[in-house]
Amino acid sequence: MSDTELVKKMLRVILQANKGGISLSRLESEYKELTGEQIPHKQMGHNHLDALLASIPSVVRVERSRSGEAVYLASVDKDTAHVAKVTARQRGSKKTGRPHLVNTQMRVKPTALLVLNAAKPQTSLRQPNHRGRGGARGGGGRVTGHGDFRHTEGRTGSQQLKISNQNIPSRSEKRMMLPSRFQKEVQAHLSKNSQQTSPSSHFTESLDSGKGKVYNPQQVQNCIRDILSQYSNGFWVSKLPQIYKELYKQDLPSEAIRDLETWKHICTVERTCSSNPSELLLYPAKEPKSTTPDKPPQSPVTQRLPLKRSDTHPSTSPSPPSSPTSLSPELKSKLEELLLKYSSGLWAHALPKLFQDTYKTKLPGYVLDNLHLLSDICTIDYPMPDNPKKAIMYRRSSSSGGAGGEDEDSNRRSSLASEEEQRPKQEPEKTLCNRSIPTLHIPKEEYPSVLVVEATNTNEVVLRYIGESYSQAQERMEDEMREFYNQDKQKSSPCSSPFSGQLVAVKTEEEEVLRAQVCELMADKVKVHFVDHGFSEVISKGKIFELHEKFFALPFQATKGKLAGLEPFCQEAAVLKTFEAMASGRILLAEILQRAQTPLVVLYDTSQDDDVNINAACMKALQDKTLTSPLQVNSAYMNVTVTSVCSDGTIYCQLPSRGLAKLCEVLENVETYFHSQVTSEFLVSRPFCGKGCLARYKGKWSRVEITNLHGSRVLDILFLDVGVQASVEVFELREIPQKFLRDFMAIPPQAIKCCLADLSVSIGSWTPDTVQWLREKVLNTTGCSMKVAKVDKSNQCVYVHLFTDKNFHDPACSLNHQMARSDLFKQQPDVYLTSHSPVKISTVSSGGITNGSPMSTSVATKPHLRRVPSAPKGSSHTTSSSLSGAQPVPSSSLQLPPLLELPPAGNNMDVYVPVACHPGHFVLQPWRDMYKLVVLMGEMILFYNQTDETPPNVQKNQIYAAKVENNWYRVLVKGVLSNGLVSVYQLDYGKHELVSCTQLRSLNKEFRQLPFQGVTAQLAGVKTKQWSEEASIVFRNHVEKKPLVAQLEAVQEAANPWERKLTVFLVDTSQQDSDIWVHDIMAEFADELTGDV
Repeated sequence: MSDTELVKKMLRVILQANKGGISLSRLESEYKELTGEQIPHKQMGHNHLDALLASIPSVVRVERSRSGEAVYLASVDKDTAHVAKVTARQRGSKKTGRPHLVNTQMRVKPTALLVLNAAKPQTSLRQPNHRGRGGARGGGGRVTGHGDFRHTEGRTGSQQLKISNQNIPSRSEKRMMLPSRFQKEVQAHLSKNSQQTSPSSHFTESLDSGKGKVYNPQQVQNCIRDILSQYSNGFWVSKLPQIYKELYKQDLPSEAIRDLETWKHICTVERTCSSNPSELLLYPAKEPKSTTPDKPPQSPVTQRLPLKRSDTHPSTSPSPPSSPTSLSPELKSKLEELLLKYSSGLWAHALPKLFQDTYKTKLPGYVLDNLHLLSDICTIDYPMPDNPKKAIMYRRSSSSGGAGGEDEDSNRRSSLASEEEQRPKQEPEKTLCNRSIPTLHIPKEEYPSVLVVEATNTNEVVLRYIGESYSQAQERMEDEMREFYNQDKQKSSPCSSPFSGQLVAVKTEEEEVLRAQVCELMADKVKVHFVDHGFSEVISKGKIFELHEKFFALPFQATKGKLAGLEPFCQEAAVLKTFEAMASGRILLAEILQRAQTPLVVLYDTSQDDDVNINAACMKALQDKTLTSPLQVNSAYMNVTVTSVCSDGTIYCQLPSRGLAKLCEVLENVETYFHSQVTSEFLVSRPFCGKGCLARYKGKWSRVEITNLHGSRVLDILFLDVGVQASVEVFELREIPQKFLRDFMAIPPQAIKCCLADLSVSIGSWTPDTVQWLREKVLNTTGCSMKVAKVDKSNQCVYVHLFTDKNFHDPACSLNHQMARSDLFKQQPDVYLTSHSPVKISTVSSGGITNGSPMSTSVATKPHLRRVPSAPKGSSHTTSSSLSGAQPVPSSSLQLPPLLELPPAGNNMDVYVPVACHPGHFVLQPWRDMYKLVVLMGEMILFYNQTDETPPNVQKNQIYAAKVENNWYRVLVKGVLSNGLVSVYQLDYGKHELVSCTQLRSLNKEFRQLPFQGVTAQLAGVKTKQWSEEASIVFRNHVEKKPLVAQLEAVQEAANPWERKLTVFLVDTSQQDSDIWVHDIMAEFADELTGDV
């Protein structure tokens, strides 16, 4: 690659990473950070950088911002050119002006967390065909090599059951999934590599691991009986060697696997009803039920809970002698009804409050101490081994005779549903030469791109999927049709006698040829529906032709979707008008909430700096503008209530208005209504961003909007009428009753965002002392008044002078004036940052709602990092007491988590790669413990967002919790900078971040039990130490954010867990028929570098 092409490539990388454009100075800065050099514009024949950029329009285009500044953006490349082409080729029954080309990069959900949308990820990956370390390159013949712990008998395309002496879940569990929507981000990461396979496995497989040991059947039987006493609900046979190994510190004899079916007095072995007949389930012999459990304990952590102690047998929670041996049918029915609402699992600690709120009676206390009594209606996971009370219950399927987990069943049902995706017209399949059209499958991605065609009803939005198997395949077909019908005159003769329902080819005025279905016959014209474009037209009979059989292979591309949350208002004129203006003719991102014949979706426009939730925008169109309080400059308002003071100095106020009066009336009616209802129908079972619902605020129900999801359990909400943001668990939310829904939708949010005018310190730069002073002055104070100084419509913020009484005529009495004259802003340390985005955390505490800390600021430009050995200048903060009242222990004396367990060298482990720089440095996460990490992250969000703790005195090389965007992470402080920023390393994800020192907290003991999940590694099989940028990009494309199998070559131990380094082979086994050994690919680059030298 020439130097010029390399410069273009680097520029394109930077521009594509800055979707909203980038300034010239910022472009230079980021280029130097990426390459270590300045942009060589003079060497390329240009005196100025802007001249160089103007000379390469294929790479960069320039636009002007509102302020007139030149902004540089990436030109449309071959990838985005397809999107533009799709939009340009879209036909419609009405012209909507120039088609809109929007950015299809989803930014709504943070991608730092591993996300699971509809279900668990596979608990193990397909293991590669092992080969020797010196095996031939290019994926050639694989031979058994070091670390191959399985015999490879004659393979006929099926993978043998993996029985190993290491902590790798079996491939037979490939179909098993995590609970629904347990975290939003693994589906987005894994969708590109989630190709499902269902290979059969051999039940009678022998092991090398058991050789050399005496097989004692009686001893093994006793051990298996003890294991089954814990797993009374059954588990996969393939998990048995792993459990046995962890519990008894020895390998399970291979003969025992063969003998299981003969030990009927010990256990029962059953085959599932899945497509893989060799998936086996193991149950205690005392319960030979015909109905097998719907959801065997499938998370990796479920079966590791009791195995932490090798000296004791697993045991269930002890039941008090007086506890009943069973629950009443009525109680079980109520509990099952609650579990039905939470298909992604219900945490046991939430059960008493949920039961009380729903059925207006207390849950018997013995239930939580005897969860095994619910074994016939649910299965139980223990994701936090150190806290058995943190159990998750999953409802069993009501169907009898089914074997396999509920998640597996639901996934199977979802798969069946996705294979029956609707087509606009189905009759043609049976009317023309008995030929049928394949079904259009919903894309596997969680966020597919869609082209919105039109909508006369939000329950039936006509759209098209964008992608290789969708829009691109359609383009290829239409190109073939145009060539076919324009060149072959015999086959392009008009259809002589069309009939209703017939599939035909139609020539358009633009000389395109499209597939259509005859809808209605007229005298000399025909009404047809264009099945790939989703609209109808009346055309002359001379334009329709017989559709050749070769054009029956592609499914109809026009399909329909239902907008979530708008079902009751699907035909409202205001909603449809807003949708037409914001979505019709645009390419948007679709979040698929439910895969059904008509999928339930949330649409996002990601063309601007901030993503726009189309569903939420349509709901706002229902608001009655007459219920708002119009604010005018220089106008004064009395009886103002300050409802919230955020940590960046933003305040939220309520003003007397018709809307506020009506809101109070409706909320009182809701309170009365809920007190009289004994039902579970109002529990929120499918949360999504932008959804409106109800949550408790100071003991009473209040309107909220879901702003972010942290999996299936934890989410962020905004109390619309007080401006408070909080992190809560999903069971705390309630659906808005239908009878009050229209009233709630009509009332605009009553919280007005305000800032204090005429202060020298900008919003976002307030110290905690200043915020606390203002809170004490205005919160819980009645009779405040304010005078409007400025209305900033772009930021939806009002600048005011605030008074604690009605004396708004005297500016000297304002809080603004008092703060300006006080010492609050004097000797301001430079450790607080100006926030460029709204502050987002105000949280629920045990006593109601308290304002939390501001969101961590995304640093747009990286400052010069000058490391200092101590805390930031002027920082004198000390760690406040924790919730328990005890002073947190300094980080230097914190007990670190145990070391992450690794398999022996030569063995495999399933991993996920969150970060990859180049083959010499990337980060691995153990696939088996992702579930534990998801739970830990949710716990940290709830704990720290509900704690208004003063930031600690940050020290280098110490462990803390840090807030990055919307999540809390376990981090190591790498450096404290003089400008108040802290360089941190995410110990579970391997990422480096810059955050404000105000975003750090002491790491609670509860969050120091799980080993740090991020382990640095280097690729085995290659010797190059310096990698070109091109090679690094190829490596990242192959491994980053993908599940892979790592064959452990060596472990470089270190004093600290984060300094350990592994040497591994990486294998991509997502393809059913072949394995991709990454070092084979990178070896080619190593050879090139060696040749160049």
